[in-house]
Amino acid sequence: MVSEKESQQAGGALIGKVVNLAELLEYQEGAIVSRTMIDKAKGTVTLFAFAEGQGLSEHTAPFDAMVCVVEGRAEIRIDGEAHEVKAGEMIVMPADHPHSVTAPEQFKMLLVMVRS
Repeated sequence: MVSEKESQQAGGALIGKVVNLAELLEYQEGAIVSRTMIDKAKGTVTLFAFAEGQGLSEHTAPFDAMVCVVEGRAEIRIDGEAHEVKAGEMIVMPADHPHSVTAPEQFKMLLVMVRS
């Protein structure tokens, strides 16, 4: 896992550059890999690569979060309702609502969290 300092430096290295999101992060078998792109007081932007079968268990967050699937497809549950989100699609998980993420196949997503 990349340290927070390295992550901030990596994010800064991307400013003003055109990048292909899918190429910024590699899959690791049996793991979830992440790379923080922006980390500010008002919000964060993080790229994730989920190996098939991996996921984040149900939890809540005190701020809205937008998931944009970059590659593959994900199952995102919000308030117990399942949503299939495919490459090129997005979904917003509202603040303080239980949600989870599951990888029926490997996929990459960009998570944008906005603090109120």
